[in-house]
Amino acid sequence: MAKNPKFWLVLGGDAVLVVLAHYLAYAIRFDSMLHGPVFGQFAGVLPLILAVKLPTFYLFGLYRGMWRYTSLNDIVHIALATLFSSALVILLLVFGVHFLGFSRSVFILDGIFTFGCISCHRILIRFVCQRITNGSEGFRSAEPVEQKRLLLVGAGDAAARLLRELSENNRLQYKAVGLVDDDPGRTGMKLFNVPVLGLVEDIGEHARRARAQEILIATVVIDKAKMRRIVGLCQRTQLPFKVLPTMGELINGRVSIRTIRDISFKDLLGREEIRLEQDRIGQYLTGKTVLITGAGGSIGSELCRQLLRFSPALIVLFDASEENLYNVQMELRHEHEGVQTVAILGKVQDLRLLNAVFRQHRPAVVFHTAAYKHVPLVERNPWQAVYNNIFGTQLLMEAAIVHGVERFVLVSTDKAVRPTNVMGASKRVTELLMLAYNSSCWDGAFSPAWQRMQDQAPADQAPLVPSRHATRFMGVRFGNVLGSSGSVVPLFKRQIEKGGPVTVTHPEVTRYFMSAEEAAQLILQSGSMGEGGEIFILRMGEPVKIADMARELIRLTGREPDSEIEIRFVGLRAGEKLYEELITEGEGIVDTHHEKIMVLRGETMPSSSVLSGQLEHLAEQAHVLDSRGIKETLRSIVPEYQPDFTV
Repeated sequence: MAKNPKFWLVLGGDAVLVVLAHYLAYAIRFDSMLHGPVFGQFAGVLPLILAVKLPTFYLFGLYRGMWRYTSLNDIVHIALATLFSSALVILLLVFGVHFLGFSRSVFILDGIFTFGCISCHRILIRFVCQRITNGSEGFRSAEPVEQKRLLLVGAGDAAARLLRELSENNRLQYKAVGLVDDDPGRTGMKLFNVPVLGLVEDIGEHARRARAQEILIATVVIDKAKMRRIVGLCQRTQLPFKVLPTMGELINGRVSIRTIRDISFKDLLGREEIRLEQDRIGQYLTGKTVLITGAGGSIGSELCRQLLRFSPALIVLFDASEENLYNVQMELRHEHEGVQTVAILGKVQDLRLLNAVFRQHRPAVVFHTAAYKHVPLVERNPWQAVYNNIFGTQLLMEAAIVHGVERFVLVSTDKAVRPTNVMGASKRVTELLMLAYNSSCWDGAFSPAWQRMQDQAPADQAPLVPSRHATRFMGVRFGNVLGSSGSVVPLFKRQIEKGGPVTVTHPEVTRYFMSAEEAAQLILQSGSMGEGGEIFILRMGEPVKIADMARELIRLTGREPDSEIEIRFVGLRAGEKLYEELITEGEGIVDTHHEKIMVLRGETMPSSSVLSGQLEHLAEQAHVLDSRGIKETLRSIVPEYQPDFTV
């Protein structure tokens, strides 16, 4: 800092202001008459004032900040430094001369003026720097930026952050011309010199009078009915409108004009913000190597993003899709500097690859999100569900046991409850595997594949199959994730863009929905709560009618369902049912300390040796592509499974 000329410039300015503040205190107390003994007292105490206050300001960090970004937090530090230094000066005078001859009001006024002068100094620096920056940017620009007139819905904290950003950067493409809010008490007030024009109910009239060109919903709305009302009012204005991302999307709670996006169906779901137990999650993730299968998928990639706040030592990205793996790897590498990642391209059923990856990177935590999950496709190709969903999971669990993984979190689905399709039945088998391999009931049985690899490998490379282990296995079961592979939302959007029709299977079909951000956060939370052998079930709220979803998506494009865009009912597809469940008959559901998570207890733990025998039979049928045989064997493993033998 001593080599920085700006430091000495600011320090010199502060010294002048400290002298000025003390002079003003004497001038006011003695009616501007500083002569004779009064001036002598002023001049005599001035060196003490400077000797105490300037070092105190330094110790309180007032010279370490970037002055062009002075904030409220800096003003608080100035107040504390001023209070401490004034108190120290008074104490020194009390112990030195017993405060004889000094006026108490002088030192009270001195503290007030010091705080005011130093604060104004910092604010002036910020103001000048911003003007210089904005002016130089405007000078460099060949053409002025065309700014859209923006009307904001909401006059709260999020709107204040956005308006501050707009006021500090004239290169942004928006100019705020007004706000509307549901609180009538805010009407007529101003926020960063932008007026609150009136109520949201009258947004059409306010938009017309303000000549707004675009609307931004700048408020955190949890109630889905309220959000739908706001969206409906915005649609009536016939102006384009956007929304701020949910707090779940903004990992660190950042709100910026650059983060605004078009409104989507998940904004209308009204999902509550997730309360994450940061310390508890950090205990099992911070500084650890974490492996994520299906890392390029919707849930896997979001898990990667959510993991960043817990500072893992290494994230091992495992995926069979080259494009998905490349995309998530590039995102983490270029948008999140300092994140250590390793990308593994391969399939979870490749046992030699699994063994090599676990041997080299020694993951402490595994999140298993990889699976085939498109119901009709898997129904017609059931052997792929056997290889990928079942055997891939089994081999991954066994690799976790062999290499001493601490926690293994299996991502399951509501389709595993009383399944009517191969995909759901295969995921239910993986839940049974998770229960069987948990340390509390594992009987030491491994798959033949591990035994063969152990027998064939050189002695120094043979994986050691333990007789006991300490890996905690747990599962997480939830419904559909918006925008994921196989989700209806991308299909509906494409159909709407083409002018329809939007195809829905049945007028009464319902599904549970949540966002990828919410799913990832709750998976992390569940991973911190498991002791081994639990299936955590996430509170999904109310199921959504798919036909209603289609209508909402059509309205979001500014068109009317049934009249402008046809909705056509095409009948249930192979393996589908009208509604999904989250709990199987006989499962006991218990609340946890987390309001969004429940746990299933009371299940009979299956034997891993018995399961291995059934799975060997399943492998034989998958090898010869015996669709009917696969479904019959799945039914013997999962008695509640109701297969469709016509496919």
